[in-house]
Amino acid sequence: MNAPGIFVLGATHHRTALAVREKLALDAAAAAHLQAELAGIAGLREFAVLSTCNRIEFYGVAERGDVVARLVAAFCARQRFDMEEFGKIRLDLGDEAAVRHLLEVAAGLDSQMLGETEIFGQVKAAYAAAQAAGSTGPVLNRVFQKCFQAAKHVRTHTAITEGHVSVANVAVDLALSIFGGLTDARILLLGAGEVGEKTARAFQSRGAASVTVASRRLERAMELATALGASALPFEQREARLAEFDIVVCATSAPGMVLSHAAISGAMARRPAQPLFLIDQALPRDVDPKAAELENVFLYNLDDLAQIAERNRLAREAEVAKGRAIIAEKAAVLWRTVASQLTASATPPPPAGASPQKPASA
Repeated sequence: MNAPGIFVLGATHHRTALAVREKLALDAAAAAHLQAELAGIAGLREFAVLSTCNRIEFYGVAERGDVVARLVAAFCARQRFDMEEFGKIRLDLGDEAAVRHLLEVAAGLDSQMLGETEIFGQVKAAYAAAQAAGSTGPVLNRVFQKCFQAAKHVRTHTAITEGHVSVANVAVDLALSIFGGLTDARILLLGAGEVGEKTARAFQSRGAASVTVASRRLERAMELATALGASALPFEQREARLAEFDIVVCATSAPGMVLSHAAISGAMARRPAQPLFLIDQALPRDVDPKAAELENVFLYNLDDLAQIAERNRLAREAEVAKGRAIIAEKAAVLWRTVASQLTASATPPPPAGASPQKPASA
């Protein structure tokens, strides 16, 4: 029997445009169905799925070479995505390279916004979900736990998190360049999740006083509005009342657009000469991209914000190099342990009742 190997397979922002990542993104229902399908693949000993705005990645331990191919087939079928096209953009790493990649991801070294902190929580959530589903085992448990330690070490011993590297802070800086100040800006937050909340708080920290929250679940909108000292708006009124707001933060998990071109065009007709700043943090996107063509509409999606953040990355290149050196060293040590663990797991136990063999005489 060959020793099983560890792998990472997926697609990330490095080679995959936002429009394609939308097609690959897993919502909660799709993720649950795929989890069940993957659990039925013979030879896939362990696996975890990481799905964020910038990546869809599968980490696993497999016994045979065809296991990864079957995983790809199951995923592409679920997402109705052409396998040949997926092959052109796919990330496919094994053994130490796969381990090093996970450590870099958790540390924020592989992100669109280098040094961002949100990814650490997303990796932890993906691992927790895999544990809850019973799809991790001794190998991935060790790798993920060690990766969290390494990520914390990098953040403690480098300055990669310095500067405005988050989507929220980049968005606030853009708003300030458009409006000059935020004291009188009226902000609408669509979506009551963690990403939207962080952006709303970032606006408040820079002087924004008027924030309204709308969510597909009204009770969640009211709960977040209370926490922010804001007001709540029924989600179904979002387009009809769009003209009342200057800045709209879109961060829902809706399967399709929640702000149409027609609604935005109508809102602009009711607020002539007043700019409207739309921040689309969702995947799939919340805002019709054609809205960017409207006069006085400033629309930025995740890729747009990441390009702006690139300027901050250049200022931190030395810290990034330092972080990668730390990760490479820790990944090498971890891989030696994991490789031994994998080799041991491939050695069949002696038959029941068999006596230990004596060493041959010299």
